[in-house]
Amino acid sequence: MNKKSAFGVQRELLSRLRHARYRTDQLFQTVRPHALYERPIAERHRIVFYLGHMEAFDWNLICDGAFGMTSFNADFDRLFAFGIDPTSGNLPDDRRTDWPKEEEIHCYNRRVRDAVDQCLVSGKEEELFRVAIEHRLMHAETLAYMLHWLPHESKSPKPVLFDAGHRKPRYGQIDIPGGEATLGMKTGEGHFGWDNEFEEHCVAVPAFSIDRYKVTNGQYAEFVRAGGYQEPTYWSAAAWTWITRSGISHPKFWKQSGKNWLCRSMFGDIPFQPAWPVYVSHAEAQAYARWRRKSLPTEAQFHRAAYGTPAGKERAYPWGNASPQTHHGNFNFARWNPSPVDAHPNGDSAFAVADMVGNGWEWTSTPFEPFDGFQAFPFYKGYSANFFDSEHYVLKGASPRTAACLLRRSFRNWYQSHYPNIYASFRCVEN
Repeated sequence: MNKKSAFGVQRELLSRLRHARYRTDQLFQTVRPHALYERPIAERHRIVFYLGHMEAFDWNLICDGAFGMTSFNADFDRLFAFGIDPTSGNLPDDRRTDWPKEEEIHCYNRRVRDAVDQCLVSGKEEELFRVAIEHRLMHAETLAYMLHWLPHESKSPKPVLFDAGHRKPRYGQIDIPGGEATLGMKTGEGHFGWDNEFEEHCVAVPAFSIDRYKVTNGQYAEFVRAGGYQEPTYWSAAAWTWITRSGISHPKFWKQSGKNWLCRSMFGDIPFQPAWPVYVSHAEAQAYARWRRKSLPTEAQFHRAAYGTPAGKERAYPWGNASPQTHHGNFNFARWNPSPVDAHPNGDSAFAVADMVGNGWEWTSTPFEPFDGFQAFPFYKGYSANFFDSEHYVLKGASPRTAACLLRRSFRNWYQSHYPNIYASFRCVEN
């Protein structure tokens, strides 16, 4: 790489890193000071942890790990380094009452950012900076759904804007002919990907039918009214135990108001939106699919419907090879809320399947497992490998709060089956 192109890469990475910081800074600014030490989701850290976590991650990965810089606050490097699996139950000891003050963490963050920027302009370890950028952008989404469950009065108020839609989507299924689906990414082609995205391989996918649209709130309400949460035959044994012990009787993103439902949005409760995609856990999605005598798609079926074409070639995105734009779907922090499932026809796949990237991640029936040829990142060995446990499932697509760089075809998200807090939708298939 010549000096001019190396400078161009540094400038691009610095711009992207600063923009990612802007995204997470914006989120923390929505939290009122008294709420910074709250824990909106029991399985995750208090909000204050994440205020320092991304800088500690960058310091430990880049400044310490790759460049051997001397720490100026080793206590913070350790305190904010720990990650969390939402289902492990292995939270760090949180009985301590002496979390650092907000200004102390901001001071730490400023010093780390200066150090990271100095390392970046050296032109070395390009991959690590891409890891730092995408790690932060993924947290910009996980923080959003965590703050979703913070009481509205604990957040700085914003207008509750939403697209309600004015018609009922034309539901139905689309027949997808048999063909090949390419999963994963090739090593050595110069494109960044996380370790679980490698190695590229083709999967033969027999013909199947898939819902044209994500399952909507309106459709899911039929399942609720039919007593779906009271009928054990629709649920796995573990899922039935989970919902009965938890007293769950409807999606977490709904709220009952008399005989009616409301939707729980980030900044206020709003009238029920039947044309929005329903956000539920994998267990709830699977129960609905059983009720309809259908199933959730496999990861390969999702790929075939989203990226395949009748001619056999595959696209980078459902709509084609053009980079993602706002008219293609609801993603890249464009909105706080979902859109009606038929709101973005320009994003349809070659098979006319709608909304496959954006507006809500989509659950698949595929357990999160490594592809053949998987090699853990040497600098982040547990990123994927810690979750190859048959308890987590692959999600594809994107949500309204997913960064554009994570819309690449090979990207894989994953969560365990009984986690209802995320912007996760689904659709059904018939084989």
